Amino acid sequence: MSILVFVESAEGKIKKTSLEAIAYAKEMGGEVTALALGEIATAELEDLGNYGATKVLHAADSKLNDGIIQAYASVIAHAFEQESAEILVLANSSLGTPVSARVALKIEASLVSNVVDLPDTTDGFKVKRSIYTGKAFALVDMGSGKKIIAIKKNAAEVKEIGGKATVEAFSPALDDKDFATQITSIDKATGDVLLPEAEIVVSGGRGLKGPENWGMVEDLASSLGAATGCSKPVSDMDWRPHHEHVGQTGVKVSPQLYIAIGISGAIQHLAGVNSSKYIVVINKDPEAPFFKAADYGIVGDAFEVVPKLTEAIKNAQ
Repeated sequence: MSILVFVESAEGKIKKTSLEAIAYAKEMGGEVTALALGEIATAELEDLGNYGATKVLHAADSKLNDGIIQAYASVIAHAFEQESAEILVLANSSLGTPVSARVALKIEASLVSNVVDLPDTTDGFKVKRSIYTGKAFALVDMGSGKKIIAIKKNAAEVKEIGGKATVEAFSPALDDKDFATQITSIDKATGDVLLPEAEIVVSGGRGLKGPENWGMVEDLASSLGAATGCSKPVSDMDWRPHHEHVGQTGVKVSPQLYIAIGISGAIQHLAGVNSSKYIVVINKDPEAPFFKAADYGIVGDAFEVVPKLTEAIKNAQ
């Protein structure tokens, strides 16, 4: 079985979600070929062998640095055909989702997104996907033919298995219509750890009473190497930048640990965080809805609890 994995990068570094996609493909068995686009160091690409890729196709054209969806879809479709691949695996991300849809049309493949587990091939080819914002699962039979699997964050464990991948230059023919869209500017979120990639997220809500109190959220996040987030009302009141808004209409996160401070737990917020492996809620209201979704809860004043928690974490390091 030949599997192609599209890997995403940021500032020349392969994203962890793409390492998960490679690990997922490796677990499926067969030959795993990774496809990387844009300017990335050869050593970074060779290291993909440490996670399960045998070969890496590198389309290094600088025009592919900007993530133009039409161009990415064309390159992936070319690579899929060249490698006689049967399955394309990629991360279910803001880039992977629209790209996978276009590739599916180009190569006439079945597509399933938000996949959370390895395929069941005992009777056909069935994949399990998350639906209803993580509240349920669906089993989808992909049938025969070409397949595209977009995996949800944390669906696969990244394992280092040793070895280096062979890197080959890949230069498919692209025409002007592949670059018909122009990206005139990119506004990137700032911070030491960005929300979509974070393994730990610390978020605050209206219970913090004002932007002047956000220092304790940042201190806790810093002690954990975490990203900071907030609820929608907080971003609406301009206490925090809008790119930190976590929820159904904001950034959806799937960290290993999500800490909610002074957030009541409205359904829209829960929809953006319920894929987190563990949820810790700190709220002085014992009836806060968030406690029903929490793995661990602390009923107490955040202004007393959070500094003590931060101090304990620092002392334990």
